[in-house]
Amino acid sequence: MKRFAGSVVRRISSVSTGESSRCHQLRSSNVLLEHRRQLHQSRLLHSAEKVVKPVFIPFLSPPEDEDHDYENYRRATAKDIAPLSELPTRTKMLVRDFVDNSLYNPNYGYFSKQAVIFSPEKDFEFSQMRDHLHFMNLIAKKYKEIEGDVDEVDEVARQVWHTPTELFKPWYGYAIAKYLVTEYKLNLYPNKDLIIFEMGAGNGTLMLNILDYIQKYEPSVYKRTRYNIIEISQKLAERQYQRHDVRDAQHRHHCVEIINKSIFDWDVDVEDDCFFVGMEVIDNFAHDLIRYDTETMQPFQALVSVDDEGNYSEIYEPVGSDPLIARYLALRKSTMYRTPVLNHHLLQRIINMFPFSPNLSAPEFIPTKLLLLLETLNKRFPKHRLVLSDFSSLPNAIEGVDAPVVQTRYKGSMVPCSTYMVQPGWFDIFFPTNWELLRDMYLSICRGSRAGNDKAVKVLTHKDFCQRYGEIERTKTQSGENPMLMYYENVKMLLT
Repeated sequence: MKRFAGSVVRRISSVSTGESSRCHQLRSSNVLLEHRRQLHQSRLLHSAEKVVKPVFIPFLSPPEDEDHDYENYRRATAKDIAPLSELPTRTKMLVRDFVDNSLYNPNYGYFSKQAVIFSPEKDFEFSQMRDHLHFMNLIAKKYKEIEGDVDEVDEVARQVWHTPTELFKPWYGYAIAKYLVTEYKLNLYPNKDLIIFEMGAGNGTLMLNILDYIQKYEPSVYKRTRYNIIEISQKLAERQYQRHDVRDAQHRHHCVEIINKSIFDWDVDVEDDCFFVGMEVIDNFAHDLIRYDTETMQPFQALVSVDDEGNYSEIYEPVGSDPLIARYLALRKSTMYRTPVLNHHLLQRIINMFPFSPNLSAPEFIPTKLLLLLETLNKRFPKHRLVLSDFSSLPNAIEGVDAPVVQTRYKGSMVPCSTYMVQPGWFDIFFPTNWELLRDMYLSICRGSRAGNDKAVKVLTHKDFCQRYGEIERTKTQSGENPMLMYYENVKMLLT
């Protein structure tokens, strides 16, 4: 017998932060109580004909009567609510739209007000350090200096985050530049220009390091170089202009164009051969959330609803109404990948025989915005070469396959949370990437080939890439330890 005969909704309420399941270490903070929503309880609902009941626990279980008013809520997207100054109530949206709005809303999104990228004014002299612990102590000291510059409001949630580009400048950027120049000279030089598009350039450090390297070591290539930055954040775009303009005229690069636009709004066809670079960017691409019916294996997509009081709930509907989710699942099915949540289907069928067993699988986060990037590259940049880098795994992630880390900074400490349904703008939400699956999907979309059929599309670890293209002697300490090779073990790269 089918567990669900018709339209199914699974609802998870996320109420005020004074309730249970809040982020640990924040119980004493009166400020954040007004800015967070956490998971409180879980309920399973069906149509009016049948209710699938959860386990009953005396004194703890919620009442069985449920408010179905969310069915009348307005359905919205991140683009719909982008002009608003706060998240509207009586609204529901896909998880990717909720996450996207939380991070990128121009009025209150995380990257619009909270993000600060760690960038030391002077490059680290690794040869003057005893070992990697000495390096870590120097970083900690720099962090305290930055935190001392923020006021009391900023100190609550402002997160200072670092990247290999910033920690190991200019040497990490030089490694990227060496790779780009090597591939350019092998395949395009001298007949065509070196055209680079960088998505999400942060402080602009990578751009400066790449162009400095080419200007210094490859002057003939530098004359034919054009560098374009695609930056969604107006704040960061202004920072990139500032970093470039404060240089002396003789050290200023005149081949740079900064475009303040989201890559997902890109509408210009670039027919030239080019390199498309995205370093430490795709971890903040919004994901969707799906679960499976544990009997039929039918997928259901999650939505976040916001009630009259601003509380968040998670509800589910059958996959099919959103074409992007449907395209992703269909494309993934054509690869060799099989989701881990379905690995124990036989065992789950046995569990289903018991009363009160869960009727939906564990959550799985799927990178639908990353799929949209691949489709954009294929359509708008048909002759691109791709250089992507980001996390392959993450500690302290919330529950689920490929689930994100949700965290904020409080009194100088990073505090992880147990849900993505938090107050928009106050929390960083970032995801790991399944790089082998990404490679296979890239091959299918952008190369028209099946998994493993194109050796030019490869996945490397951060360490492997740095050993191939980096000047690793420059980042070696007196003990022989090399922080650039030791750190970021959970980072991989896709090169095409």
